[in-house]
Amino acid sequence: MANVPSDIEIAQAARPQPIVEVAKKLGISEDELECYGKYKAKVLPEVLREREKKPDGKLVLVTAITPTPAGEGKTTTSVGLADGLNKIGKRACVALREPSLGPSFGVKGGAAGGGYAQVIPMEDINLHFTGDLHAITTAHNLCAAMLDNHLQQGNELNIDPRRVVFRRVMDLNERALRNIVIGLGGKANGVPRENGFDITVASEVMAILCLSMDLTDLKERFKKMVLAYTYDGKPVTAGDIGAAGAMAALMKDAIKPNLVQTLEGTPAFIHGGPFANIAHGCNSVQATRLGLKSADYLVTEAGFGADLGAEKFLDIKCRVAGLKPDAVVVVATVRALKMHGGRSKKELGTEDLKALEAGIPNLQKHIENVQKFGLPVVVAINRFPLDTEAELALVEAKCKELGASFALSEVWEKGGEGGRELAQKVVEACEKPSHFKFIYDAKMSPKEKMEAIAREIYGAEGVDFTPQAEKDLQVIHELGKDDLLVCMAKTQYSFSDDATKVGRPSGFRITVREVRLSAGAGFLVAVTGEIMTMPGLPKKPAALSIDVDEHGKITGLF
Repeated sequence: MANVPSDIEIAQAARPQPIVEVAKKLGISEDELECYGKYKAKVLPEVLREREKKPDGKLVLVTAITPTPAGEGKTTTSVGLADGLNKIGKRACVALREPSLGPSFGVKGGAAGGGYAQVIPMEDINLHFTGDLHAITTAHNLCAAMLDNHLQQGNELNIDPRRVVFRRVMDLNERALRNIVIGLGGKANGVPRENGFDITVASEVMAILCLSMDLTDLKERFKKMVLAYTYDGKPVTAGDIGAAGAMAALMKDAIKPNLVQTLEGTPAFIHGGPFANIAHGCNSVQATRLGLKSADYLVTEAGFGADLGAEKFLDIKCRVAGLKPDAVVVVATVRALKMHGGRSKKELGTEDLKALEAGIPNLQKHIENVQKFGLPVVVAINRFPLDTEAELALVEAKCKELGASFALSEVWEKGGEGGRELAQKVVEACEKPSHFKFIYDAKMSPKEKMEAIAREIYGAEGVDFTPQAEKDLQVIHELGKDDLLVCMAKTQYSFSDDATKVGRPSGFRITVREVRLSAGAGFLVAVTGEIMTMPGLPKKPAALSIDVDEHGKITGLF
């Protein structure tokens, strides 16, 4: 294993095709691109408008089991599956989220796939890319600055500084900025009040970007964002303070989908990057629609396990955009399942059927969850060298019991060639009848929606609401916003809101501690357990290993 090249070494050794040639595979001409150098570009809005009447290709959603430190390889599988579909003669592309700098320099690393199933240019994608996240950060903070300026310049709207709910954002992990006091230093420096920072990918501006149909829709959604409340309890929006137009101007380029490629030249749309544990966790509606109108198969992913990203993709994104998936892939590894069965990361190198048997219920629950939406399921086992035939046979047998297809994925080592079997199973699944349905009705009360998700998807016995959450829900009701969808903010490491409860826990309840109104995005964020919207750096952040030489060559990025 010592001679196996790293992800970044594999990416840097690649010979990418000019992006104009990649675009031609989707019928997109050079005149319909805004190129950012030779290997990345934005696609102009008129391309999607001109293709609206074209039939959609097959939509394949990739999700996974509950994450563990052993890794599952969801993005790697998504990329390798798209390559694999092209290998077996299908015209396919992939749509992914943009990585956040927070995890890239924190604990997770980048999000461009791995091994021989990556999107490139990997360094650009994992760092500044085309500047979308910077535009989102700037638009969000412009709105925050205009709100504080309104307070400073006479406060004509009668805003209560104690009831400002709009925080600032930055795209880094920075626990020291979670809760701050601003406006100190005297009258000339603003109105003193408490504030704080969230990470950019948790911003409502990010959610709006990913759910907007076009620039006009984006601006209208910005206008609806609730920033604060007046002394007599009335909401104050970004439209009220006149911020929406300038925010949209900052986003006029960021809203255009980005086009890059896989190591094998498969077209890849990478656009938008909301976290799935604290936001809705899917790439942009525009990128997804563009891919569906441009290829026979579009592979897309939703963040973390099927209880988070997939539930939000299906209940929120599909509802908003009128999408209907044809099949869902659930990615798992034998290693991760053994961790769910009680083994430590150091103990995963030897065969352990007992631990695997104990961990498989986690996979089973995710399969059941997808089936509750009425969709065909394919389980992709991301194979590792130390997986034994007996372990793989056990997982396959359990999948068959639940009526899920099964395929080994070796895309990390072999690229598209290692995804042929998975690609074939996905094609077969896409031809099966499906009866797509949502987990909850939008007309339900917010509490009923949260209960439905908690019981049906998490397996909880019910939901408890703190006094703060009850107060939030009352305000939402008085504003007439009960019909909004629900976005659950929950730990990614457990079906419960307790990260230590791995596997398939039972007998637990979910605690909603607050409910945030994202009127522009069109959903309510139910914050559960101890989840935070601004992560911190670990003891040994990934940034310690990242460097660049005098020639500009980056090392240590993964």
